[in-house]
Amino acid sequence: MKKKLILFILICCPILWYLFIPNEEEFVLPIFTPSDLRSNLVHPSLVGNTEHTVPDFSFIDQNGNTVTETTVKNKIYVVDFFFTSCPSICIDLTNNLKEIQSEFIDNDDVLILSHSVDPKIDNVERLQKYASINNINNEKWFLLTGPIEETIRMAQLGYFAIASIPNHSENSLIHTENVILIDRNRQIRGIYNGTSSLEIRYLIDDINKLLND
Repeated sequence: MKKKLILFILICCPILWYLFIPNEEEFVLPIFTPSDLRSNLVHPSLVGNTEHTVPDFSFIDQNGNTVTETTVKNKIYVVDFFFTSCPSICIDLTNNLKEIQSEFIDNDDVLILSHSVDPKIDNVERLQKYASINNINNEKWFLLTGPIEETIRMAQLGYFAIASIPNHSENSLIHTENVILIDRNRQIRGIYNGTSSLEIRYLIDDINKLLND
């Protein structure tokens, strides 16, 4: 009888534990606003804001097509800043973003936007060549060029990808390893080091969380 009682306890206790002990709540991705970030990453006009939506934009991609906020409507997308002649971090950025492209190649709800910070050099023809060399899917991954003032505006006011430098000139190229995750509502949901393979895996996991929301 005693053995049966012990056996009963051993079997039932784990079941009762599972049924009555609440599971930890699943991690929910934060929504980043200016008030959540270091002040040097936030334009003075936005400091303290508790809400933020990526502003409208218009750039040209590697195929000569116009890419706007309509292109990413109801999409989850990843943003970075690069230039084709960059000999350092841009190589790692592009190689790591290939992992994102590969992971979600069949999912039309996930896109990648790479802004060139050297529009004088990175015209449509050069971006097209860069896309070809790097096996970039033209329907998934857009290499964007446009006036440097607009690129800086988006980097500072839209994505908080670079420090808010008051007199950032076109002679000073934006050089950042930051990769930004944007949700279907054009809200910032994550900022990652795009040169880190580990953080790219975190980014992939976070994209999947947004897809399952």
